[in-house]
Amino acid sequence: MPALSPGQLDTLCAIAGAAGREVLQVYAQPFESRTKDDGSPVTDADERADRVIRQGLAAAFPGVFVVSEESASQPPRAVETFFLVDPVDGTKEFLLRNGEFTVNIALVEQGEPVAGVVLAPALGQLYWAAREHGAWRRAWSAMPAATTPAAMPLRVSPCGDGPVRVLVSRSHRDPGTDAWLARLPRPYTTVAAGSSLKFCRIAEGAADLYPRFGTTCPWDTAAGHCVLACAGGAVVDLGGRPLRYGARHDDRNPDFLALGDAAWVRLLGA
Repeated sequence: MPALSPGQLDTLCAIAGAAGREVLQVYAQPFESRTKDDGSPVTDADERADRVIRQGLAAAFPGVFVVSEESASQPPRAVETFFLVDPVDGTKEFLLRNGEFTVNIALVEQGEPVAGVVLAPALGQLYWAAREHGAWRRAWSAMPAATTPAAMPLRVSPCGDGPVRVLVSRSHRDPGTDAWLARLPRPYTTVAAGSSLKFCRIAEGAADLYPRFGTTCPWDTAAGHCVLACAGGAVVDLGGRPLRYGARHDDRNPDFLALGDAAWVRLLGA
């Protein structure tokens, strides 16, 4: 599949926006959560957004396989190009009503995320990126607007001499993260954030590193990974190898580091 055109990127953003409106309709009212077989929570927002995204992708990109958290389909054969979708990333943040949840859509080719959209509907923030087009951010509203807000290009911060700004998960802080922080060769500060917004915060230069230990799924990370990579950053495993993605629903990510400046790899010895 050739690189996405600007029009196709706009379509991906529009699909995410349609899903975001479904999510906000649920978010604005009393709702209940249920527990899935894997022990994770799910709400009507996840399922409604999943339907909207699947329908939108099928219409705009016919024949491209879709792997979604809420749809346990397996590819009929080896596929090199597919979408990874998390209709509501950060369901725990959704339940806490802190706004730090996102709609994630990523296009993957040969294991690499080559286009991605991350929408934080409750915060009114839209991030998108694609190979050959860079990474961008603009304000987003669920209400129709006469004009489209201006887009801002994203770029990671260089590796400076000051304290390292480390993002940690708001809902998944673990002993592995604390042990890793204790071994950092530089002074650091920490900021908590939810969902794939952590990748976007590094992409826009607001933080430097995000270490993640424990189970994550490809749909949790691929869209944010693309935004960060297109802004000049990287996502690597603990051996310094780029994170790769497959199309099986039961795939899981290894422990990883999301980095702004590539110089952090040498400093950390990853």
